[in-house]
Amino acid sequence: MIRLRLFGRCRIYHDPVSPVLRAPAQIEWKAWFRSIDLVTPQQLKGEELLLRTRGWWTVEPKDVAEVVKKHGGLVVGEEGELMVELADQKVAEALSTALSERFGDQVLISP
Repeated sequence: MIRLRLFGRCRIYHDPVSPVLRAPAQIEWKAWFRSIDLVTPQQLKGEELLLRTRGWWTVEPKDVAEVVKKHGGLVVGEEGELMVELADQKVAEALSTALSERFGDQVLISP
């Protein structure tokens, strides 16, 4: 298995950017008729992190997810970075070609 970073073109500055999860999302619970003192930290999964790029990237993240899923999986790396997990280098090259054909230079993978 190999992991590569997934980048998309920034909608404003047009340079490649990738989301990095710095801390787990915190979900607090509020009830209609009572107070609940509970905050649940929740780690985002790869596709959830990709979907957060909506509006930041020049392409729709759902479309990117569809292409990636045909070749491998989306994961969050040890440092919180958005990554694509692939079986081997041959699959990585096939994904790179598929991304290029579908999105041009708007979505990239890199070590």
